Amino acid sequence: MAENHTQIPIRFASAKPEDRAKVTELWDICGLTRPWNDANADFEFALAGPASTVLVGLIDGNIVASAMVGHDGHRGGIYYVSVHPSCREKGLGALVMREAEQWLQALGVPKMNLIVRSGNDKVVGFYESIGYQVEPNTQMGKRLDGD
Repeated sequence: MAENHTQIPIRFASAKPEDRAKVTELWDICGLTRPWNDANADFEFALAGPASTVLVGLIDGNIVASAMVGHDGHRGGIYYVSVHPSCREKGLGALVMREAEQWLQALGVPKMNLIVRSGNDKVVGFYESIGYQVEPNTQMGKRLDGD
């Protein structure tokens, strides 16, 4: 569990299947969803396997932050990092990231990668402020679902 360096009493837990609607709504509010990705299916897929989960940050029982995290045994990946707009600028983003890092470290995963959409310089600055660096890699992708 991440230490709380803010004045907000947040606690973290792995999401439960019944949290899907609230978590995907948070992702939508935060502008993380895209028409070509089914957020509901992503949530369910993450909860279905032992190598992934969705972490949620709770304040007074309400989901105000989240991150989908998983690994391939060597590298971890994080997606849908979100903090409700009413809770931003209070250090919760760093706490969500630390929680995801600790989840991976507990499984022996030595490195985490993340993807930031082009032009999202504010988010790049946030990740740099918590120790991430832009790496000299080329990311490539291929749709396997026919879209």
